[in-house]
Amino acid sequence: MTDDKIIRRIREQVVLLDREFTIGEAQLALELEPVSITDRVSPESPGTPNDYYSNGDYWWPDPSKPDGLPYIRRDGLSNPNFFSAHRTALRRLRTQTARLASAYKLTGEEKYAKRAVQGLKRFFLEPATRMNPHLLYAQAIPGVCTGRGIGIIDTLHLIDVPYAIEALKQSPALDEETEDGLRNWFAQYLQWMSTHPYGIDEMNTDNNHSVCWFVQAAVFARFTGDEEMLAFCRERYKKVILPSQMQEDGSFPRELGRTKPYGYSIFVLDNMATLCHVLSTPEDNLWTYELEDGRGIGQGFQFLYPYMEDKRKWPYGADVEHFEGWPARIAGLLFASAGLSKPEYFELWSRLDANPSDDEIRRNIAIREPLLWLI
Repeated sequence: MTDDKIIRRIREQVVLLDREFTIGEAQLALELEPVSITDRVSPESPGTPNDYYSNGDYWWPDPSKPDGLPYIRRDGLSNPNFFSAHRTALRRLRTQTARLASAYKLTGEEKYAKRAVQGLKRFFLEPATRMNPHLLYAQAIPGVCTGRGIGIIDTLHLIDVPYAIEALKQSPALDEETEDGLRNWFAQYLQWMSTHPYGIDEMNTDNNHSVCWFVQAAVFARFTGDEEMLAFCRERYKKVILPSQMQEDGSFPRELGRTKPYGYSIFVLDNMATLCHVLSTPEDNLWTYELEDGRGIGQGFQFLYPYMEDKRKWPYGADVEHFEGWPARIAGLLFASAGLSKPEYFELWSRLDANPSDDEIRRNIAIREPLLWLI
């Protein structure tokens, strides 16, 4: 369990560094219309306008086929023509809500809370514009399938939203009916992702996708009061994820074997740290938990920190794309600084780019407003 004094000190430092930026971004969010997945509908989607739809990133038309079908995979190379409007809408909802909620906590000004709640209602609750709580049609591949379990990683960006809702609870803008409706949406989505074959497949993958499944499950379970799911996530972290994915040196070989080994290594460690932050209790501290051979989250940071501090030391080759954009600020460094009592991790976080311009880098940073997670 992270020491409350350390958390408070880090929170104070984050506020000093980010207050002006966060309020500025929230001011911009006030001027934006609330988003919904119904704003854009793909003609390829087999679902309704309220059903989320996306295409797999690394799938391209087969140049040997007149219609390009079925698509073929090119690992690490994102197809710029795939349908991503729903993914973009989801990320914008997350970012706008998180910025507004953070500004509300920093200033107490109701204008931020009102706009945040307005956006939450449009995206999750209003019948004409709400997103249905499932991902039946996520990361579809033309000519291959209409959806895949792997698509559940698309909703990783929603993990900021429950923390934003918690921050908004003191505002009269978040009435009891709306709060109950939002908890019910996340409870329904958690039920779907933990029982549907797509969700079960994703949960049982052996790379960053399973880590991201458990991050979502843990956050949504915490928000909805599902203690059974939280216990399940803790057990799987210790008995399955850690022993099957981390090497004794703290590396993640399934990420190092990809065409983007640097970016994927940062991504998986960031999400592992988020798991430890969400799931640790006074009785079950995942920050200090280690396997018999010493593998644990601390070993993971010992391995990667030197390469984040100085990328020139990275010995595994450059990523095929977007290598120049890493490292950037990830919340995992903040959480690890507190959970592992490593002030140097905070110092590195404070020096890294807070607002990367590369959209691919932004897409691979799950938490936009870590301040919400430190309250």
